[in-house]
Amino acid sequence: MVEVALRPRSARGRFLEWQRGLDWTILTAALALLCTGLLMSLAAGPPAAERLGYGDQFYFVKRHAMFVGAAVIVMVGVSLLDRVWARRLAALVFIGSLALLAFILVSGYEAKGARRWIRIGSFGLQPSEFIKPALIVLTGWLLAQRQIYPKGPWAAITLVFFCATLGFLLLQPDVGQSALLSAGFVVTFFVAGLPWRWAAIFAGGGAALATLLYATLPHVRFRVNSFINPTDYDTYQIDKASEAIGRGGLFGVGPGEGKIKTTLPDAHTDFIYAVMGEEFGYIAAVALIFVFGFIVWKGLRAAARLHDPYPRAAASGLFALFGLHAAINIAVNVSLIPPKGMTLPFISSGGSSMLGTALTLGLALALIRRGQRI
Repeated sequence: MVEVALRPRSARGRFLEWQRGLDWTILTAALALLCTGLLMSLAAGPPAAERLGYGDQFYFVKRHAMFVGAAVIVMVGVSLLDRVWARRLAALVFIGSLALLAFILVSGYEAKGARRWIRIGSFGLQPSEFIKPALIVLTGWLLAQRQIYPKGPWAAITLVFFCATLGFLLLQPDVGQSALLSAGFVVTFFVAGLPWRWAAIFAGGGAALATLLYATLPHVRFRVNSFINPTDYDTYQIDKASEAIGRGGLFGVGPGEGKIKTTLPDAHTDFIYAVMGEEFGYIAAVALIFVFGFIVWKGLRAAARLHDPYPRAAASGLFALFGLHAAINIAVNVSLIPPKGMTLPFISSGGSSMLGTALTLGLALALIRRGQRI
C-alpha cells in the first residue's frame, strides 16, 4: 500500500475556494455604497472644508478617498479568512479595542463633551467602531460552545464581555454606539438559541438603563426633550436636514447645487443623507435605502442556511449591526428618532467608521462563505 502525503492547499487553491464561495452580490453592493460615498464626499466635502477653515477645499474628499481604498483592502482581505481565523481575528481586535477604550478614559481626545478618540497625527481613532463586530463574532462562537460543552458558563462569559464593553462606552459617554452594540448583541444572542425568558431580562435592563441615562446625562435629556417638543428647543440641524430633503423633491436640485450643506454643521458626516436628498432627490434617497436593505436581507438569508451555530449566529449579528447602523442614521435625518451623532456606513466622512464597517462586512462575508473545509 502506497502512502500519499497530504499537502496543504496552495495559495491559488485557497483563492479559488474564496472566489467560488464568496457572495459577490453583497460585495458588489458594498462597493456601490463606497462609490456613492465618494460621490457624496465631492458634494459635501468642499463646503465643510471651507466652513472649518482648511486651505484645501478638497481636504475631506482626498481623505475620504484614502479611507475608501483602505476599506476595500480590509473588507476583501478579511473575507479571505476561514471561520476559525475570523474568530481569532475578532478575539485580537476585541482585546486590543477593549484596552484602547480603557486608555481613552485616561488620555483620550475630548470633543463635544465626550472622550471617544485617540489622536494619531491628524487621524482620530475610535475603538468603539472596531469592538462592535469583534464582540458579535466572539458572542456567536462562545454561545455555540454550548453544544460541545453543555455545562460551560458560556452565556455568563458573553454577558461579562458585553457588560464590560458597554460600561466603557457609557463612561465616554457614547449612548448611540451603546444602543447599536446592544441591539447587535441581542440579535446574536437569540439566533444562538438562548431561551426567550432572557427577553424580559434584556427589556427590563434596557428600560432601566435608558431611564438612568435620561436622568443623569444632560445631552441625552436635551435630545429626547427636543425631539418630543421641538418648538421649545434649538433643533437647528434637524430643521436644516428636513429642509434639505424637502427642497430636493423627487429628482433633486442637481449635483453640486445644494444650498443647505453650506450651513449644516455636520453635512459631510451625520447628515450626509440630507445632502443626498437635496441634490439627488427622493428617488436616489430611497434607492440608497434599498441597497442597504438588500445587503442585510441577502446576508441574513445566507446566515440562516448555515448549519454551524457559530457562523449562523455571528453573521446574523453582523448583518443586523450593519443594517441598524444605517437605519439609525437615516431615521435621524428624516426626524423619526432623536439625534444620535452616528455616521451613515460607507457614505459619511470618517475613517474609523469606514474601517469599522469594512471589518464588519469582511467578517460577515468570511462567515457565510460557501465551501469552507473546516
